[in-house]
Amino acid sequence: MQAVAHNSSFAKKVGIPQKVGKDFAKADEGKKFKEGGTSLAVGRGEKLPTEKGAGLTAKGRAKYNRENGSNLKAPQPKGGPRKDSFCARMSGVVEHAKGDAPRAKASLKRWNCPGW
Repeated sequence: MQAVAHNSSFAKKVGIPQKVGKDFAKADEGKKFKEGGTSLAVGRGEKLPTEKGAGLTAKGRAKYNRENGSNLKAPQPKGGPRKDSFCARMSGVVEHAKGDAPRAKASLKRWNCPGW
């Protein structure tokens, strides 16, 4: 959107009004964006090791939420719509992973997803 906001010919090329680009650019002013995302580690107690089911701890969720303005919630292994959604998304990660995806498999098991 920065390109749209500052370059009228580019805005015409992509079919987005320059005013929209400027609005987006203004909304992003002052926000902190980190390259590579939030750094979370097992050693600092922010993630569980694969042997214990992978996933974030309460400390890791709090750090991620604080740094990204998110609202991650604790796992819902007993059931419900969040569990169904998580199991569907993470199963796709395991199926299409280039490697073994041990953390994804461990989190599926921790959430009690069917078939894991």
